[in-house]
Amino acid sequence: MLRKAALYALKCGVGIAAVTLAALPALAQPGAATGTLSARIGRHDPARLNTSASVHGGAGPMRFGTLLGAQALSTNLIFVHRGEILPGGGIGQHFHNHCEEMFVILSEGSAEFTLNGRTSAIPTPAGVPNTMGASHGIYNSGSTPIQWLNINVGMSKTYDNFDLGDTRVGAAKNAIPQFINFRIDPTLLRPAPPMLNATGAVTFRRLLGPNVFYTPWSFFDHIVIPAGGHIAPAASPTMSVAYYVYKGAGSVSVGGETVAIKAGDAVPFDLNQTGTLTQTGAEPLEVLAIGVARDMAAKQAYQVLPPPGGRGAPPPPAAGRGAATGRGN
Repeated sequence: MLRKAALYALKCGVGIAAVTLAALPALAQPGAATGTLSARIGRHDPARLNTSASVHGGAGPMRFGTLLGAQALSTNLIFVHRGEILPGGGIGQHFHNHCEEMFVILSEGSAEFTLNGRTSAIPTPAGVPNTMGASHGIYNSGSTPIQWLNINVGMSKTYDNFDLGDTRVGAAKNAIPQFINFRIDPTLLRPAPPMLNATGAVTFRRLLGPNVFYTPWSFFDHIVIPAGGHIAPAASPTMSVAYYVYKGAGSVSVGGETVAIKAGDAVPFDLNQTGTLTQTGAEPLEVLAIGVARDMAAKQAYQVLPPPGGRGAPPPPAAGRGAATGRGN
């Protein structure tokens, strides 16, 4: 299947690396919405990552694999990829017209993000969403690998791309980013909202709300579960959630099955599916939650709901960063 995709790409003038990024086979059984819990969890394994010399015409090498594929949820999540961008490597500037994605750098340092031809070096961990029709890319100008997470959600399950052949190496940079961005900053966390049904001093921050995205993508949250704590969000017929384990270890329980999870794992909760995430181990369990609505009507209904935590004043933004998160700050 992948070979046929590559041949089709050559025939149509589309970069093979771009097709590989979308159609990359899963390295750790992402499973399907109806599979067992253990089969559905995607697990990051650095030893099994694929290496590409150039992704979307990017400057240099990166290593990556699929945590969750399009079959992981019944909603329009297309993929969650995990990997690392090596020094001098990156993803060339390209477009998606029917889906949108987000590059999140999980390691501390700096990365050069580009959106619509404007580039800024942003202290990390941080992320930049790109909406449909916006060009985007990323470059690692540093001397060490940067840990990379990529999330793609569409108007359907169909992935598309158009590469510009622009590596962004040596691009002029704006000191203040001219696009939406966020930093993963634990000082901005606050008590968890009721929707998480939390036990213990769980903290929460909505990094991006539904107004940022044009697809059914509805939110991107940072949640920290302390020792002995857990969250048990209620099942929803209109909202699916995929949880990426950013730090720590714990367990997930769904339908009577309990499975251990650790940093680098991705856990999908589909529509009408309830479950519990519990902290274990020596450090807090930190997760990044990706919310994808059933369809645009469900997302529009979600947009008018009160934001998590009520409408009180949000905590002060990180230095040099506004609260560009849309509904749900």
